[in-house]
Amino acid sequence: MLFGVVHIYGVLIALAIGLGVWLCSRREKRMGLKKDTTVDLALWVVPAALIGARLYYVAFQWDMYRDNPVSILYVWRGGLAIYGGVIGGLIGGGAYCLRKKAPFAVLADLVAPALILGQAVGRWGNYFNGEAYGYEIKNAAWQFFPAGVQVDSAWHMATFFYESLWDFLGFLLLWRMREKVTARGNLFLLYLCWYGLGRAVIEGLRTDSLMWGSVRVSQALSGALVLAAGIALILRRRKHRGEKPYPVAEE
Repeated sequence: MLFGVVHIYGVLIALAIGLGVWLCSRREKRMGLKKDTTVDLALWVVPAALIGARLYYVAFQWDMYRDNPVSILYVWRGGLAIYGGVIGGLIGGGAYCLRKKAPFAVLADLVAPALILGQAVGRWGNYFNGEAYGYEIKNAAWQFFPAGVQVDSAWHMATFFYESLWDFLGFLLLWRMREKVTARGNLFLLYLCWYGLGRAVIEGLRTDSLMWGSVRVSQALSGALVLAAGIALILRRRKHRGEKPYPVAEE
C-alpha cells in the first residue's frame, strides 16, 4: 500500500528534512560557511533529532511500550515529539561543532527558519495518522475543516493545523528577520520564543498531551523556553547593540 497512512507520515517527515537541507544549503554561503556545511551538519543532526524525538515520546508514554519494547522501533506509527527532536538535534549539532570547530551560534541561526518550516510540513503527518487533535467541537457552526477535524464520527479541534499555520507564520517572520539579526544566535532564540508561545497555547487544547502527573510536559517546557529565550534576547540586544547583521548575498 504505497500511499497508505503509514507511508504518508514517513514521506512528510522526509519532505520536511529535505526541504530544510535545501533551504539551509541556499543560505550557508552568505553566512560565511563553507560549501556543503549543511550536508555535513545534517549527517549529525538528523539522526540525533530522530532518536531524540522518539526517546522523548517513549519516556512519557512508557506504559504503551513496556510490554513490547520492540515497538519502540515502529516510528512509522507516529510518536515523534518535536521537543525531543530539537534537544537531540542540539546535541548532534553541538557534537558536530566540537568535532569540526564550527560556530554553534551561526549554525543555530542557519537552521532556525528551516526547522520551523519543517515543523509546519511535518504536522500534517498527524492528520494522516489521526492524532494531535483537540477537544470535541459541539457547536455545529464550527464543524468544518480546518477549524475542526472529524475523528471517529465526531468533530475535534484541528490543533495539528493550528500549529502548522503558526509554524508557517513563524517561518515567514524568521525569513524576514534573517537579514536584520545582529548577535549570532538571536535568530534561533527568536525561533524558541515564537514556537514556544504558540505551542504553549495550542497544547492546552489537545487531548493527547504527554503528561508528567497533572502537568502537560510540552506546555510547561514551552513556557520555560519563552521566558528564558525572551530574557536572553533582551540581554543580548544590549550587549551586541551596533553590531552588523549577517552579510546579505543573493539567494
